[in-house]
Amino acid sequence: MGKTQTTRYDVAEHLRTPEEMAAYLEACIEEADGDAAFIAKALGDIARAKGMSQVAKDAGLSRESLYKALSGERSPGFDTILKVMDALGLKLHAEAMKR
Repeated sequence: MGKTQTTRYDVAEHLRTPEEMAAYLEACIEEADGDAAFIAKALGDIARAKGMSQVAKDAGLSRESLYKALSGERSPGFDTILKVMDALGLKLHAEAMKR
């Protein structure tokens, strides 16, 4: 039996519509279990799908600082999250939790 060839999976290649992007972010928020860096990484995936340069411009950030903020290695400030979400055309909303 021959070796299996694998390729790196990049979710950004599969986020084509605003609805797919919103569903992906919603799923990541549910899975994050309070990990803000995980959510930032998800926003980074969506930003790459839309084009990092344009998202950075729309958010009023440099491309380099946007990459750093959304790398998943740290938790960006909430103001940065709000700017990026606006640039991505996504809305933040609240829902009561059932406990």
